[in-house]
Amino acid sequence: MSAKWEKQEGNNGLLTVEVPAEEVNAALDAAFKKVVKQINVPGFRKGKMPRQLFEKKFGVESLYQDALDILLQANYTKAIDETGISPVDQPEIDFAPDALGKNQPFTFTAKVVVIPEVQLGDYKGLEVSKESVEVTDEEVEAILAENQARLAELVVKEEGAVENGDTAVIDFEGFQDGVAFDGGKGDDYALEIGSNSFIPGFEEQLIGAKTGDEKDVEITFPEEYHAAELAGKPAVFKVTVKEIKAKELPELNDDLASEIDSEVETLDALRAKLQETTAKQKEEAVEGKLRDDLVEAAAANATIDVPEAMVETELNRMLQEFNQQLQMQGLNLDFYYQISGTDEASFRAERKEEAAQRVRVSLVLDAIAEAEGIEATEADIEAELAKMAEQFKMTADQITAALGGTSIITHDVKVQKTVEFLVENAKIA
Repeated sequence: MSAKWEKQEGNNGLLTVEVPAEEVNAALDAAFKKVVKQINVPGFRKGKMPRQLFEKKFGVESLYQDALDILLQANYTKAIDETGISPVDQPEIDFAPDALGKNQPFTFTAKVVVIPEVQLGDYKGLEVSKESVEVTDEEVEAILAENQARLAELVVKEEGAVENGDTAVIDFEGFQDGVAFDGGKGDDYALEIGSNSFIPGFEEQLIGAKTGDEKDVEITFPEEYHAAELAGKPAVFKVTVKEIKAKELPELNDDLASEIDSEVETLDALRAKLQETTAKQKEEAVEGKLRDDLVEAAAANATIDVPEAMVETELNRMLQEFNQQLQMQGLNLDFYYQISGTDEASFRAERKEEAAQRVRVSLVLDAIAEAEGIEATEADIEAELAKMAEQFKMTADQITAALGGTSIITHDVKVQKTVEFLVENAKIA
């Protein structure tokens, strides 16, 4: 096999591959061995029909598709290795109608989109500022208030009306032009007013309602609502308020402090601990932002033509990550689309710019690592494996097996070392 790579405009190129006649014949032989097992011909046991009789009866052309699959898969991979290119998308394969034949070489072309060239700009001596990590008394009190609210009990309001922050237990049914629509009905639904979990404008209209009230809530569905038949259209929800519950805050004292954190006995001890842990969290956040700022600056200084295929691949990864996060909460994408009034197309559109930036940053960090000769050593990889083993309560071998090798870890460590290189060579104010 011989392969020739011709760089074309942008990140595109043409890969021309020529496969010798002997390999074509070998692929036809393999195709025959596969096909002959699947046919029944009178006078022959299954799989025992002679090749000569097979070709006379069915024609050698009946083997071409299977032979093509064998030739294209094997030789495209070998051609990539031989030319050293790095495709980022599936190739567009083409060949002449009469390109494949017995006892003749086979030539095909592949239009390929490859990883773009990165022209690095300034990445050493970048100027960034580091934010303060001071923790104020007001911040500590705000955290205490959040914990106090988290431990609040919902108590039925015997009198009074729905207020912001209350939970209204409601029955509802949605109508459009007087006709009920699918998915618009619910019974005994506990809706926290102000949570913004319902369609915009719904929750606000329940403020002031009392237990037993029946109310028509008029809304307009968002233009990007997932159900096309409802998107952008008005609707009326007939709502019955069955019960109103208000949050009753527990007293902020030593007992509550121990309930919030079992390792402390007094409220003052909890405040001191919150001061310490918050400072540590802010330090980690500030360090993380510092690194992000440096990486973003290095990426902004580089010149890259990011291929659309790489952006789409990153969007697929982001969608998968988001779905996994939802599943950890017992939810799924379909439910998320329903309650948020969105769909996959809008998810991808909203995050496309972020995906493109992720790809850009990744390419720049790889280019810096190559320019500076930054590598992940065996010791680096072993240390990272040991850290992951402790984190996930697994052995290093189990983690390696789960990841299908150490290539992912190797790349991650290389990226981490590259970011540290940017920090070490930055001007931090």
